[in-house]
Amino acid sequence: MALLPILTAPDPRLKKKSLPVEAVDDDLRRLMDDMLETMYAAPGIGLAAPQVGVLKRVIVLDIDREEVKTGPLFMANPEIVEASDEDVTYEEGCLSVPEHYSDVVRPAKVRVRYLGRDGTRQEMECEGLLATCVQHEIDHLDGILFIDHISALKRNMILRKLLKARKEKEREAAEGRPAARAFSKTDEPTPVI
Repeated sequence: MALLPILTAPDPRLKKKSLPVEAVDDDLRRLMDDMLETMYAAPGIGLAAPQVGVLKRVIVLDIDREEVKTGPLFMANPEIVEASDEDVTYEEGCLSVPEHYSDVVRPAKVRVRYLGRDGTRQEMECEGLLATCVQHEIDHLDGILFIDHISALKRNMILRKLLKARKEKEREAAEGRPAARAFSKTDEPTPVI
């Protein structure tokens, strides 16, 4: 397995729509395994293939940090086939939008259909953090970031900060200095999807 580089906004590749997977084969399973290892190392609880520069409809998730124990989930061609009328608000973060969080409103429950790691068609009922995470990752497959669900003013502010941070990192690399990493101090960190 290998760690893959995670793209960060405003990288234009994050805004592209992913292509369906033809079949779950050894190459796709290797990608899934690499994505899972990358997600754990980040650390995060969900990762979509476009976030590592691969425009395939593939996501990996693991929310075992919560009261629901799912273990690692591998989904190819995930699609939401049913969503509840009830909505919930969850403070989301994203590995592709580092150190930024915002409340996002999504359906409280969804049913998702997908191909599992073994290539079999499966369906799963999701609620709580799992439902939020699945919807967040499927958005990535359609070129949508969680910041696309918030006000334009707040979104533009976040994108400007990310662009400034990227330029500073590039400047530090050009000067041969190690990049500084900022850590936020919160009592309960938001899981990064």
